[in-house]
Amino acid sequence: MIVMKFGGTSVGTGERMANVARIAVRTARETGTPPVVVVSAMSGVTDSLRHAAQTAAAGDRRTFGLIRDELQQRHEQAIDDCVIDVDHARGLRAEVAALLQDFENLCSSIHTLGELTARGLDAVSALGERLSARVVAAALRSQGYAAQTIEATELILTDNNFGNATPLLEETTERAHRMLPPLLDKGIVPVVTGFIGATREGAVTTLGRGSSDMTATLIGRCLPADEVWIWTDVDGVMTADPRIVPEACTLPDISYGEVAELSYFGAKVLHPLAIQPIVDLEIPVRVLNSLNPEHPGTLISSVVSNNLLIKSITAIRDLSLVTVQGRGMQGVPGVAGRVFSAVAESGASVLMITQSSSEQNICFLVRTIDTYGAVTHLEEELALEIMRGEIDSVDSQDQVAIIAVVGGGLRGKPGIAARVFKALASQEINIISIAQGSSEYNLSMVVDQEDTSRGVQSIHQQFELDQVAVPIVGAEGD
Repeated sequence: MIVMKFGGTSVGTGERMANVARIAVRTARETGTPPVVVVSAMSGVTDSLRHAAQTAAAGDRRTFGLIRDELQQRHEQAIDDCVIDVDHARGLRAEVAALLQDFENLCSSIHTLGELTARGLDAVSALGERLSARVVAAALRSQGYAAQTIEATELILTDNNFGNATPLLEETTERAHRMLPPLLDKGIVPVVTGFIGATREGAVTTLGRGSSDMTATLIGRCLPADEVWIWTDVDGVMTADPRIVPEACTLPDISYGEVAELSYFGAKVLHPLAIQPIVDLEIPVRVLNSLNPEHPGTLISSVVSNNLLIKSITAIRDLSLVTVQGRGMQGVPGVAGRVFSAVAESGASVLMITQSSSEQNICFLVRTIDTYGAVTHLEEELALEIMRGEIDSVDSQDQVAIIAVVGGGLRGKPGIAARVFKALASQEINIISIAQGSSEYNLSMVVDQEDTSRGVQSIHQQFELDQVAVPIVGAEGD
C-alpha cells in the first residue's frame, strides 16, 4: 500500500493534475492496490486566500472579490484541461463555485467584524486543498479510474491550536481504518485534502504551512502503509540548493535523522515534522519528481549509509543572533531557564544555542521578524539583574544566517570540522558562532548573511558533493 502526496507545483495546472492522475493510475496497476493520494492546494492559492482574509479584516472590501474571481477562473481552466466528461465538468464547476461563494461569505463576515481570528484564518486557508482535491479526483475518473474526495476534516482529528494544530493519533487512526480500507478494497482511489483537519467540535484547523507532507506520513502511519511517496518538483533530496550550487546532485538515500536536520535547517524538500509519524514504524519515504517521474528520487529510511562523509549543506537566512551576557550569570542556576522561558513567551522559536564555558554569556538564533519581541521579553524578565549590573546587556545582531552541514559521516570521523572551517576560511568568511548536536548529524555555523551562498558553495566543493556516487575511503564495502 502506497500513500502519495503531491505538492502545489505538482497540481499547479490542469495538465499537471492530469499527470498526477496518470502517476496514481500507473502505481495502482503496478502494485495491484490503489494508492491513497494527498494533495496540496494549487501553487500560490493558499497565499492568495490568506491575503484575501487579511485585507478584508483591514477594511478592504474589494480584494477578496477579485481573488475569488481569479481562483474561479484558474480552477475552471484546470477542469477544462483535465476533465473529459462534459456533464462531470459542469457538476464540478458548480462545486467550485459553491466553495468560492463560501469563501466570499467568510471574507465578507471578516470585513464586517474588522477582525481575523486564527480560527477564521484556518477556515479560509483550507479552501485551496478542498478545491484541488475535487479536481484531481475528477482527473482520475477521466482516466477511467474510480476516485473519491475525502475531506481531511472527517479524517484527521486535531487539538484546537488553530494555525498549527496537532493531530490526535488514536482518534485519527480509528477514523483512517474506518474510512480508507473499504474504498481501497473496492478499487477506489481516496483523494485526501492535505494541510487540514478538524477539532472534535468540527471546527476546521490547519497543521501549519507546508504540512501536507505530514498529512501523508500521518495517514501512512495510521493504515499502516508500505511506503510514503512525496511528489514534488525536484528529483529528490539534494546535496545543496541548486539555485546556490548549480552542480548539486540528488542523494540516492538518506536517513530519518539526517533529513530531519536538513528540513529543520531550511531545506524545502520536506516539512520539518513530516518524518515524526513514521519513524518508529520504520516506514520508508521516497521523495520523487512529478515532472520527471522516471527518476528514482531519494529513499529516506532508518539506515545511515557510510558512502558520504556529509550528505548535504543547507542554510537559513533572515536571522538574528541574540546575546545575554554578564559576569553575574556565572554559576547562578536557573538563568538559562528564565532566558528561554521569556523567549518562549514572546512566541519566538530558537533555532540554535551556544554558551561559553565560563557561563558569562548565552547566544541563540531567532528569526529577525521575532527579534524585537524576544529582546523586549528578555529585558523585562531580567530587569532586576540588569539594574544590579549582574547582566550587562541583551544585544541582537541582525543580518546573520546559519549554514548547516548534515551527515551521518560526522559521527566519529576526525577532521570533518577542520575541513568545513578551511572551506569557509578560503573565502575569508568569518564564523560568528558554532554548534554541534550530540547526534553528530549536524554542524551549524553562524555567518554574515551576505556570505551564505559563498560559504555553501565552498563547503560543497571541499567535500566534492557533485560526485555523490563516489564512496569515501575506508567506507564499508571498499
